[in-house]
Amino acid sequence: MNATQPDEQSIRRRLQAVGQEHLLTFYPTLAPPQQRSLLAQIADLEIEALPALVETYVRNKPAFSLPANVQPAEYYPHDPASPRRPWDRDHFRAVGSRLLKEGRVAAFVVAGGQGSRLGYEGPKGCYAAGAVSGRPLFGMFADQLVAAGRKYGRPVPWYIMTSPLNHEATVRFFEENAYFGLDRANVMFFPQGVMPSLDMATGKVLLAAKGEVATNPDGHGGAIKALCVSGALADMKRRGVEHLSYFQVDNPTVKVVDPVFIGLHAAAPDSTGQMSSKMTPKAYPEEKVGVFCNVNGKTEVIEYSDLPMELQRQRLDDGSLRFIAGSIAIHIISTAFVEKLGTDPSFSLPYHRAEKKVPHVDLATGNLVSPQTSNGVKLEKFIFDALAMCDSAAGRGSIVYETDRIEEFAPIKNATGVDSPETSRELQTQRAARWIEKAGGRVPRGTDGKPQCVLEIKATTALEAEDLKGKPLPDIRPGESVLL
Repeated sequence: MNATQPDEQSIRRRLQAVGQEHLLTFYPTLAPPQQRSLLAQIADLEIEALPALVETYVRNKPAFSLPANVQPAEYYPHDPASPRRPWDRDHFRAVGSRLLKEGRVAAFVVAGGQGSRLGYEGPKGCYAAGAVSGRPLFGMFADQLVAAGRKYGRPVPWYIMTSPLNHEATVRFFEENAYFGLDRANVMFFPQGVMPSLDMATGKVLLAAKGEVATNPDGHGGAIKALCVSGALADMKRRGVEHLSYFQVDNPTVKVVDPVFIGLHAAAPDSTGQMSSKMTPKAYPEEKVGVFCNVNGKTEVIEYSDLPMELQRQRLDDGSLRFIAGSIAIHIISTAFVEKLGTDPSFSLPYHRAEKKVPHVDLATGNLVSPQTSNGVKLEKFIFDALAMCDSAAGRGSIVYETDRIEEFAPIKNATGVDSPETSRELQTQRAARWIEKAGGRVPRGTDGKPQCVLEIKATTALEAEDLKGKPLPDIRPGESVLL
């Protein structure tokens, strides 16, 4: 928000200059507090940038043009002994562990979403996700950070990006749960920015109410700006944090801090150490995930809707997909790279256009309209677009590391079907079963090989399979739900 209260006349002149004066249509009818709030909302918009945005994204629809000679991105295979690209896991684990012990790594979760698609009214991070415990997503991540603090001898700071819609509810949830055992001094919340929602036919900024501008969060790519303007980046620099472990709030099995991945990002010979990514192999050609590609020597994510299906269906001699590296929204980003992107206008991330149903006030009647079809354009930025901005000189660039889907990707996005609470519980159970059996325990399995039980391993019990060795393991019976 602006430090000083903007005045009506200056705001009106600025709006007139860009053809958006309608935002003050109901200003005379508002009470003084509502008037001040509306002026402040408008002042926070980048008013002078609106004409260019309207011309580019409303009056025109930017068309994706597939770059020539798109190639699959190279990646570090999950198995370090793979003949396609052998590498030294122990070495990079040691590098990452050292950085964690030195306090140079922080966790960063993008948590601006609501749980509406899951039938849950509240911040998605508050959703009960534990397969047995019903532990909320935030609690499951916090447990990992508690365990990491013990393992590496110092706390890992946690930065949580909310949205204006759920910021207060998120902070209150942490307070009600005593920060899940974390020191609140090491947890920082800040909301992402917003963009005005635009009328698809006219390019006018919509009003959500007579005294409220219709806005939408500016996407996970808005994290770059939010980290800079919120004071989070300054706090990281004060603490000596050099690397951010970035993940999204809907994945309960994500490794909040992974020493192997951190080490690869920081020390792999072909890494710039600016921004690195994890991938899982696509399960099938039509899977709706972005794909890591090599475009003119740089790593980029091309969305599944933009990559021609004939390329997505191409296979190698061994039958595996040629374009196999699916993006799962897990990255390591250096704080220096965040600062570079956030302070230099020439490095601004592009906007992506989405057509949505946007409730708004009818300017003629003052009545609220709930459209039945898409009427608005929402603009947002995607964090993966920063990959193309990484340096690529002297054989170095942005690297990709393969992880196992069962180990680290059990997202909860939909109420039913793919990526639902049910599939997440199944994947959590499969991972726990794998860990228990690796440690010498037994898990009842059906003829199809699937566990005949529901399992969950708390992060404070084990951060990885090796942590279960030597610990007492339960006698699990078919049909049981077991929490370790």
